[in-house]
Amino acid sequence: MTTAVSRREFLKASAAMSGAFVLEFWFPAGSSAAGSADTATEVNAWMVIHPDDRVVIRIARSEMGQGSFTALAQLVAEELDCDWGKVSAEFASPNEHFRRNRIWGSMLTGGSRGIRTSQDYLRKAGASARMMLVMAAATRWGVPPQECAVQAGVITHRPSGRRLRYGEVAAAAALLPPPAEVPLKDPKDWKIAGQPVHRLDIPDKVLGKPVFGVDVSLPGMLHAAIAQCPVFGGKVAHVDASLAQSLRGVKQVVRAEDFVAVVADSWWRANEAVKALKIRWDEGGNGHVDNAAIAAMLREGLEAKDLPQARKVGEVGPALAGAAKVLQAEYHSPYINHATLEPQTCTAWFRPDGFLEIWTSTQDGEASMQAAASASGLPLEKIEVHKMMLGGGFGRRGGPQDFVRQGIAIARAVPGSPVKLMWSRSEDMQHGFYRPASLVSMKAGLDAQGRLVAWHTRVACPSILQVLRPQLLAKGGIDFTAVRSFDDMPYEVPHQQVDYARRNGHVPVGFWRAPGQQNAFYRECFLDELAEAAGQDPVAFRQGLLPPDNKERRVLDAVVHAAGWGQPAAAGVFRGVAMAAGFGSYTAMVAEVTVSPKGELKVHRIVVAIDSGYVVNPDTCRAQAESNVLFGLGSVLYQENNLKNGRIVESNFNNFRLPQISEMPKVETLLVPSGGFWGGHGEPAILPLAPALCNAIHAATGKRIRSLPLKHHDLRPA
Repeated sequence: MTTAVSRREFLKASAAMSGAFVLEFWFPAGSSAAGSADTATEVNAWMVIHPDDRVVIRIARSEMGQGSFTALAQLVAEELDCDWGKVSAEFASPNEHFRRNRIWGSMLTGGSRGIRTSQDYLRKAGASARMMLVMAAATRWGVPPQECAVQAGVITHRPSGRRLRYGEVAAAAALLPPPAEVPLKDPKDWKIAGQPVHRLDIPDKVLGKPVFGVDVSLPGMLHAAIAQCPVFGGKVAHVDASLAQSLRGVKQVVRAEDFVAVVADSWWRANEAVKALKIRWDEGGNGHVDNAAIAAMLREGLEAKDLPQARKVGEVGPALAGAAKVLQAEYHSPYINHATLEPQTCTAWFRPDGFLEIWTSTQDGEASMQAAASASGLPLEKIEVHKMMLGGGFGRRGGPQDFVRQGIAIARAVPGSPVKLMWSRSEDMQHGFYRPASLVSMKAGLDAQGRLVAWHTRVACPSILQVLRPQLLAKGGIDFTAVRSFDDMPYEVPHQQVDYARRNGHVPVGFWRAPGQQNAFYRECFLDELAEAAGQDPVAFRQGLLPPDNKERRVLDAVVHAAGWGQPAAAGVFRGVAMAAGFGSYTAMVAEVTVSPKGELKVHRIVVAIDSGYVVNPDTCRAQAESNVLFGLGSVLYQENNLKNGRIVESNFNNFRLPQISEMPKVETLLVPSGGFWGGHGEPAILPLAPALCNAIHAATGKRIRSLPLKHHDLRPA
């Protein structure tokens, strides 16, 4: 069953579905913003200015709750010097992005890069437009532009007092060539950037207006549910779809190499029909893999000889042999799913005119376009990806575009109708790109005065880059995400060596919020072990390994001061400290916990200091720190994904627990930007969380935690 829909009818229905839909997610190649009834003008690719001075700023990155939609607009608006009260934002079109030679730069939102890697050209875009607007006004008045001043979207000729609004000169400004040199404001002069302005997306979200991937509803749309081989890498061997095809509302069963999908007139019916399928899977020889097999794979890697070295300073072997005291410990952590609240979703429509339109929650509009071109065989100019608001990303919707390819394959089998593919929760939980499991051995030596003289680390861990970005693997196959926090360790240790054993297995791994963050847990907890062996306070021990002007030392000093480290804690409360650098920023944290005689853990307070160089919106930065704590808390307390018979065991939130409101500690965030560089905020605060908590638990119980999650440990005080 197909439904023919003209483009005009489609746009009308879409606009009726959501008043903001057309404006927010589509605009044509011309100079006017879509949906506007006036003669709005594109001054440059980043902004459209209306005659009434409204400014629409185009955002190339994705918004998944982190606040980039607002902060990126702040950077443009600051240099544009417009009236922030008249600013709105919309997502840039990936189709137009390619047709205009990637005019908006990277569309990837991941690695806490949204602000830090686009701030320069965004600020220049705003400054360039401001200069063009001033030139247009000066030309109209016949005066030198140097005699003009700008404030909040109003250009004033200082000698005469004449004034023009941006909306009055935007059309003339758009005809001018952009300036060759664009000076930028000193951050100390910022009025919009650097301020805690209200987020642009929140009012509409409160009212339920924005369209997420799961919300897409189009005329004549059909729905698809999917069953994928439960063993990673497996294929479909045989399908008996007779019962499924007889069920009410079912339109078609689509078989691919590694999945079977059912298309129906509602998702519930499609998913019920999927359950009725009788599928025999070819497990590809991996049906026997379980936790023990993964552990054996990592153990073999850890014990292998002649591993490639990610870092080598001095001579570790002789230094350890001559040390007065040598400590050795192994730490490990499990696979973990991203578990986004919104499951993977893609709506695809092969239009009668040969154009392919896609609606999906993606962290990378460009990657989704490329995946669509590969899966459909169409050229990029005949594809549009409508970037929706994301119901969680955490890296899952960045590199892997499996859900986009699947959605296109299913829609191709049902020509003429839009088809929305939505994974069930169990499919989402059991078919992710997981945070890698890892096993790490550390061996370090102290001299007679308790000084750290040597540190040897061996890391056995699957490579994310091997799965998603093999071209980025370093010499010897080293994945920088697997050795993070060790190969760039800031502590001054005369002899260091970091070995890496790349061991992937059949479980797909991916960029999980702060890839490689387990290493900060291993490093900082082992450092506490070394401090105890040296008879020193954990903070003093760290301070002694850092030069005074070091950025890590600066955030460490800030956080221990704010937490009152040198003062007694409340009765029964114990503290732990940790620090880490990553994603362009420097972070330190103090955790305060209590542990009852029954071993019941309560996290009361988290104090975190972050130096990101500059801060664009303090409110969103603090919110991100709180988000990092909440997200990371689940992985510390409960979360893991286990393997049995080659399959992921966990299938829903009943056996993959999320933290409860009552478990959320008070979070105090210190923003201590030192300037001179641009760091991120989406991930840095998760790095020191696990070690700060586990170091506090040791202070409370005398027990060392060397593996996560904590649910496997008896925390009753020793």
